[in-house]
Amino acid sequence: MIEQGKISSLQMAIFMYPAIIATGVLLIPSITAVHAGRDMWISPIWGSFIGFATVYIAYKLHTQYPGKTVIQYSEDILGKLLGKMLGLIYLLFYLHITGIVLREYSEFILGIFFLHTPIIVILGSMILVGAFAVRGGVEVIARASQICTPIVVILLLSVFIFLSQDLEPRYILPIFEEGITPSLKGALTHQAWFSEFFLISFFLPFLADGEKSLKWSFISVVFVMLTFITANLSALFLFGDLTAKFLYPLMSAARYISIADFIEQLESLVMAIWVAGAFVKLSVFYYALSLGTAQWLNLSEYKSTVFPLGILLVVVAIWSGDNLTEVKETVGTLGPFYLTSLQTVLPLILLLFVLVKKKVQKGAKG
Repeated sequence: MIEQGKISSLQMAIFMYPAIIATGVLLIPSITAVHAGRDMWISPIWGSFIGFATVYIAYKLHTQYPGKTVIQYSEDILGKLLGKMLGLIYLLFYLHITGIVLREYSEFILGIFFLHTPIIVILGSMILVGAFAVRGGVEVIARASQICTPIVVILLLSVFIFLSQDLEPRYILPIFEEGITPSLKGALTHQAWFSEFFLISFFLPFLADGEKSLKWSFISVVFVMLTFITANLSALFLFGDLTAKFLYPLMSAARYISIADFIEQLESLVMAIWVAGAFVKLSVFYYALSLGTAQWLNLSEYKSTVFPLGILLVVVAIWSGDNLTEVKETVGTLGPFYLTSLQTVLPLILLLFVLVKKKVQKGAKG
């Protein structure tokens, strides 16, 4: 087996949480506000249905082909040629998405803190740190996540608590002023992030307690949903209808924090959330890409693919857009269809194909 390490279902749920919310809590509120307005806090609830469905589909495919990732069982389902083609599509997809994640991270750091630093320095340093984590294996990623995830949660809670005295709950009214449609439109953005739970298909073969994977994955979806609801509510209660005009509502909100004229302008908290969360997210996506590439090429180990893919990721990150505004527009418009199609709809088609195929084979034998 290419990967010898083993992790628990709880560890997988822990690193999937920041892998989904890391970029989302900063970018999603403003994107959602454009479509959902005051009902933006409801959108994560609708979007979470895609998360639950994606987890269930990935789990059912895993039960049909235990010990294999989507790159491997695609060949079992579709045959060698079509399976290889589908595997290549997934690898190119995750190369693109991981490059966008890397670019989002770098743009935030450059735009807020290191204004005069060349972007290649930020991209290179982050991909290097991620490469060491990925080469360490799934156990290293899981343990690093156990350190980073509590930090992300504590810092997020701190920001929300510090903001509480400045929030105006009246901005939430009226609810469903224009019906359910705006909140459903806002959910399109959330469903793109929730569809990323399909990444568990790369980790399910390495669980020591696979029978608990569905339960813990569902719990992770619930916590992601609650985090998005809280982030959207905080932005809405603070900025009201102006939320859509901010690029990073959470960062802008942190600048409003002032407690006893002593605790003020806590942008550093948001930066810590972003850096810790983005590291976990990048590592998870990067690992899936490296492992999948090695499996697609039928290599005996995946570590030899890590650094070459790292160089490609830097190139894709630079190519993905001229600035974060352009990347954000791409994610907000094409993302819901692009990500959901490949991470939810296509796996669903694979699962239905498997179930029909088995039913036909069972009928032929009967």
